[in-house]
Amino acid sequence: MKTKTEVKKKSAARKHNTKRLLTKSKVSKQSDNSEWQLQEAKAMFSEVVKASQDEPQIITVHGKKKAVVISYNEYDELTSPKQSIIEFFQKSPLFGVELELPPRTPEKIRKIDL
Repeated sequence: MKTKTEVKKKSAARKHNTKRLLTKSKVSKQSDNSEWQLQEAKAMFSEVVKASQDEPQIITVHGKKKAVVISYNEYDELTSPKQSIIEFFQKSPLFGVELELPPRTPEKIRKIDL
């Protein structure tokens, strides 16, 4: 069982780490408003989500881009079904144009043994 002193020390350490992350993120945010280190993104997740409403937020791990947080509206736009192939051809300026194709001859059919 932990003593009150141990619990207070752990709590103080967490507060210190949070303050350090907030200060660090304010400095790093000044240069690029859309890129977050994973550690600061976890500590300030609500801020990342709020910022994603304006532009995609990039999450980095060891300086490498690993994930993106986007708004639901942007996600919905990206995943919504586009027009079908039938609608695409019906909207074509060539829709209804008759094509003149050469007749097919049976000579081009290959014979195979079954």
